[in-house]
Amino acid sequence: MKWTDDTIISQDKKNLDTVLKEFILDHIHDMIFIMKVEEGNIFRYAYVNESAKRYTSIQQEDMGRLLEDVMPLDMALDLQKRYTELVETGECMTYQDTFQAIDGNHVVNESILTPIMNEYGQAEYVVSITRDITSSIEEKRKLKKAKERYKSIIEHNLDAIFILDSQGVIKDLNRAGCLLSGYSKEALINMNIFELMKAQNRMELRDALFQTLSGAPSSIDYCLLVNEKGDERITQLKMVPIVVDQKCDGCYIIVKDITKHHEQNEMIHYMALHDQLTGIWNRKALDDHIPMIIHNMEERGVELSLLYLDLDRFKFVNDTLGLKGGDRFLKRITERLITLTNEDCLLYRQGGDEFIFLLKNSSFKVTKTKAEEILTLFIAPFTIDNQEFYISPSIGISCYPADGYDSNSLIQKAAQALFEVKEKGRAHYRFYQTHMKSSFPNYIIMESHLRKAIEKGELYVHYQPQVNLSTGAIDSFEALIRWNNRKFGFVSPAQFIPLAEETGLIHQIGEWVLEQVCVQLQKWRGKGYRSVRVAINISPKQFLQEQLVETIDFYLSTYMIPASCIEIEITEGAMQDTQQTLKMLKKLKDLGVFISVDDFGTGYSSLHYLKRFPIDVLKIDQSFVKEIGMNHKDSAITTTIIHLAHSLGLEVIAEGVEREGQVDFLKKANCQKAQGYFFSKPIGPKEIEQQQFVLM
Repeated sequence: MKWTDDTIISQDKKNLDTVLKEFILDHIHDMIFIMKVEEGNIFRYAYVNESAKRYTSIQQEDMGRLLEDVMPLDMALDLQKRYTELVETGECMTYQDTFQAIDGNHVVNESILTPIMNEYGQAEYVVSITRDITSSIEEKRKLKKAKERYKSIIEHNLDAIFILDSQGVIKDLNRAGCLLSGYSKEALINMNIFELMKAQNRMELRDALFQTLSGAPSSIDYCLLVNEKGDERITQLKMVPIVVDQKCDGCYIIVKDITKHHEQNEMIHYMALHDQLTGIWNRKALDDHIPMIIHNMEERGVELSLLYLDLDRFKFVNDTLGLKGGDRFLKRITERLITLTNEDCLLYRQGGDEFIFLLKNSSFKVTKTKAEEILTLFIAPFTIDNQEFYISPSIGISCYPADGYDSNSLIQKAAQALFEVKEKGRAHYRFYQTHMKSSFPNYIIMESHLRKAIEKGELYVHYQPQVNLSTGAIDSFEALIRWNNRKFGFVSPAQFIPLAEETGLIHQIGEWVLEQVCVQLQKWRGKGYRSVRVAINISPKQFLQEQLVETIDFYLSTYMIPASCIEIEITEGAMQDTQQTLKMLKKLKDLGVFISVDDFGTGYSSLHYLKRFPIDVLKIDQSFVKEIGMNHKDSAITTTIIHLAHSLGLEVIAEGVEREGQVDFLKKANCQKAQGYFFSKPIGPKEIEQQQFVLM
């Protein structure tokens, strides 16, 4: 065949087109497979581009080979089926499949199959363009997950969430929005958010929305929402802008229903300022109100009076009626006191059986009249359980500004005046006067100091030896608590022990003494000293504690002290409830401690008690010991107590021995032991060791 120039040019052009096509195809990232269709739907590889070679095992040498000779059988059969369907229909198709790439990763591909027809309309080639859509599918999966999370946050949120447009119109909301408002979703869509809010809150809401739609989040702490029934709900709002393409396209408004929380806070606030028993203002309210009232008094130049009221002998009411009956009595008293209150006369319960009146805009005459009115209220009896009770109040009065410029001063001065009333007959009132300062022990401040006495190390224990009168030996002591306060100095137990009992601090202090005694006994035992017995005073209030025995047992076990080293000393006043006393004493005896009765002969104990109760020791009160040898009756009583104790097998200890004559009398009467300043005052552990009291 003779080639002409045109033929050569035509052939070169054809070769160039082929080269260009192959160059372009080889540089396409998608995988391209071209299969030759032969008779009987047999498919033979004609071409694969470079991408296909990189991501599959098919190489150039596989060109011209059949499909089933190149691909794994299961994949070949799947492709055979798809290619056959393409040839028969002549229509393009798309499908996805997953296979393992050369690098071992699983890849998701999307393939587009296209038939190449000849002039007879028959498929001569099959072109497969395959694209790796693994990352695309992963992105779609992540996007779907993100949408579901977003939807879950909105839909399942316990707070109502409304989606608003730039005009405040509701475009969507969650289920909580329907529950809070009471409207259906259909009714709320296209409703303006302002329609749900109380008119008084709309201006604040408008400003907050404007701020949010300007791109800055905002919030409202208190907003009243009116639900479908017309009920008001207290809500808290938070608004977040919706930004699309860097433009604010609306906002989310999160509405939290705080009605219950608000009501609880109101209740807590009410309870914090009101007495739970009587419902009137309490001490905290008094402390809050006085400064505010004084401030107003200063501005107007008027006076304030504080009337401190205490019920006389109310303890006997509790003893007669019990605590619940006493509470009912206090309620009846409060009901009468309330009748005197008005805008200028406020009533507070200070605590226990103490009340305080505050008189605003008062003068001396007005205050005096009010005090007399209070006393008049108590002339008529109180009827409880069909029984009439008469009770009287004592009233101490202080005035602003004459007696002080703050609440502490006024309460303190009124309390001092009240103390003076109690000291001089009760059932009347007194105004504070400067001379009362020196005579009044400031129990309010003293209580505050006593509460911190243990942690500040102000309390300590002294021990008074108990001497065996026949041998002179010392094998027992009485533990006596002492208090050296930084403000008051040395405070007498006769002063702070009643205060501790009244305030309930006696439980904490009594347990502290018990532990200190056990600690000291452990130290002496550790030094090799002989065992001694220490008597510990237990107040009537401590004696009534159910856990008293467990507490004693705990400290005995903790410090490994034999129970026989401890003597529990109770007064006759703790023995009034026979059944309870017997029960407690039996528990103490089972524990193994000694039991003594202090101040015997001064109370109302019957000999029947001594017979029934498991008592080990009787202590003769110092009021009898003081006059023995000089007063015939006291001598006779002391002798009788000693003989009685001996007949019952009890040990006898005489207290307050100060003279040799007393010692001689007690020896002749066969009293086993004595304690008092004649032998030794109460002393500290170091002095006891120095004098070898625990070595003898």
